[in-house]
Amino acid sequence: MPSTEGAYLPLKVVTVKENVLALLVLLSLLVGTVPPVQQNSVTVSVPAVDSEGNGAVVNLTVDLVPGKGRVLANIDRILFWTDTQHSIQIAKSVAENVTGVRLDSYDLIYTIQTNASVVGGPSAGAAITVATIAAIENRTLKPGVLITGTINPDGTIGEVGGIYQKAEAVKRSGGSVLLVPKGQGTEVKYVPVERCTKTENLIFCETTYKRKVVDISEELGIKVIEVSNITEALKYMF
Repeated sequence: MPSTEGAYLPLKVVTVKENVLALLVLLSLLVGTVPPVQQNSVTVSVPAVDSEGNGAVVNLTVDLVPGKGRVLANIDRILFWTDTQHSIQIAKSVAENVTGVRLDSYDLIYTIQTNASVVGGPSAGAAITVATIAAIENRTLKPGVLITGTINPDGTIGEVGGIYQKAEAVKRSGGSVLLVPKGQGTEVKYVPVERCTKTENLIFCETTYKRKVVDISEELGIKVIEVSNITEALKYMF
């Protein structure tokens, strides 16, 4: 056998390209990868209260399309109030935080289909956030499950008014579950109580109001679930 003394063993030459590829593989293992975002459209049903105080259910559509990171509102069919527009901006920010996806290369287009007398204020914020997350992740919303509540920058869901009227509207529309902010699964009502006393020729009546705590689930026959933040709400929506 020939001697190898004084000879050099062949060395593997590692190119710059191989080093770069190895580094990319290592980074992907350390931080993970975010799946690409697809153009998508999601429609969610939103409980609301109209200008006459009646409950209603309206459709809100979120279109995710290639763009420049803009947030657009289709105002052809509805009077978008300033605070609703503010809720949309917060919803986008929260959706980016929850999904880990930046939308700098995409536009979000929000359209609410209803009468101009319906929907105003920030109470659709939680629903807008859920719909935005569904559009980003290409998720399907569970039918019959609706949500009401404001959305805060940290993802918590804030209190709103008209829960009872909204629950009535959800039931009329065929919905089975309404997600509400923490502490709003019950509602206080004041029931009139009349007491009358009679003298020889006169009747005196006095009306007082008795405080009554109403469990909305039991009263209306639909499931009302309290949620404190958007992550908790997503467990019921998807």
